[in-house]
Amino acid sequence: MGINEWLLIACIVILIATRFIPVKGITNITTYEAKAMFTEKNLQFIDVRTPGEFTRNHQRPFRNIPLYELTQRLTELDKQKDIVVICQSGIRSSKAARVLKRKGFTQIYNVKGGMSAWNRNMDENKAAK
Repeated sequence: MGINEWLLIACIVILIATRFIPVKGITNITTYEAKAMFTEKNLQFIDVRTPGEFTRNHQRPFRNIPLYELTQRLTELDKQKDIVVICQSGIRSSKAARVLKRKGFTQIYNVKGGMSAWNRNMDENKAAK
């Protein structure tokens, strides 16, 4: 292999590695931790799923700002407050958290597993009772 092939491989490895390295200021939390934060006053709760997904199933106090609208609607958010972000599986909310971090938000919480984990965990709690 020549130098160009090695450089290409190195670039791909770096790109993949940076996708999985935790970003300072973004904390992954469980659905239980998110629910425990509902009473805190200095937090914003954002659901980045589509409006249709949000309408079918959502949790209060999360409000819907779809990922594809997030950059245009940043003025609706307070940079002085921490943000909890959720989606369906945790992938879109992770992307949203990175966008928010790049735009100057300092503390973002990403709900691991998203609404899928939320529904699964709440169903498990009901079954256990």
